[in-house]
Amino acid sequence: MTGLLGSGREADVYALDEGRVLRRYRGGGDVTAEVEIMAYVARFDFPVPRVYESRGADMVLERLDGPTLAAAAVTGEVTVSESAGLLADLHRRLHDLPARTGRDPGDRILHLDLHPENVMLTARGPVVIDWRNGTEGPPDLDLAISALILAEVAVDRTHALAQPAGALLAEFLPLAGGDPLSILDRALDVRRKQLAGEQPAQLAEAAAYVTSCR
Repeated sequence: MTGLLGSGREADVYALDEGRVLRRYRGGGDVTAEVEIMAYVARFDFPVPRVYESRGADMVLERLDGPTLAAAAVTGEVTVSESAGLLADLHRRLHDLPARTGRDPGDRILHLDLHPENVMLTARGPVVIDWRNGTEGPPDLDLAISALILAEVAVDRTHALAQPAGALLAEFLPLAGGDPLSILDRALDVRRKQLAGEQPAQLAEAAAYVTSCR
């Protein structure tokens, strides 16, 4: 390894060489399910990083060039409208794929953490990263989780991106389609588990904010 490139809520990413990175979960675990869902969506040409190796809590992944969608929005490389359109299109493309194992005919592949920090704008186009929460279920749940994450930023008055996040959410919801508000309570439960009990008051405020954007 040549150095730490970045850290998220659960994992650290290290450079291996010019073309590969190591993603390592600090709490351990098994990346098998994550690798399987990435391989599955890649079969349908959905944009994900290439996986070269995986073992335990480690994955060796394609090293992606370019900024995140969030970073590009901050620098003005993309507008709020373009960001909303791209996010909605990625959801649509993902939810067009058939479920792997779901018995409900309405189930689709879900990312459950699809927001601008998890979209890389690369030379080959947008690539969706961080599939730790990937699963199957109703597409509206995926949309509702994305809306909640944007709203969490929008209601945080100390966050530098609060205003852009609110504007992005307002444009994303009508473009995304579906009916994410109908499943917002379930999305709240999922999000609470993702955050391991952190910021319950802010989550409630975020849910109210999403509802106000209808």
